Amino acid sequence: MNNKILIKVIVPELSSSYDVFIPFNEVVWKINKMITKVVFDLQEIKIDIRRANYMLINKNSGRVYNNNEIIIDTDIRNGSELVLLPI
Repeated sequence: MNNKILIKVIVPELSSSYDVFIPFNEVVWKINKMITKVVFDLQEIKIDIRRANYMLINKNSGRVYNNNEIIIDTDIRNGSELVLLPI
């Protein structure tokens, strides 16, 4: 898994957290949608992914990630903790 990063996603809305592998060469908005879909599928909660508006925030730095950034160009690395919050 040389092209993946292991991150921890914290979802305060559901009082849960998940360890997720994400590709480092993908844009933030695609990762955001993927994580949102996976989290709500795991919780067996139906969600319209097209209308779901969530943002990823770095737990330690408080940085809100721009949807058009590529993961490798951000400070997201193995072990990063990201918070998934509704907009």
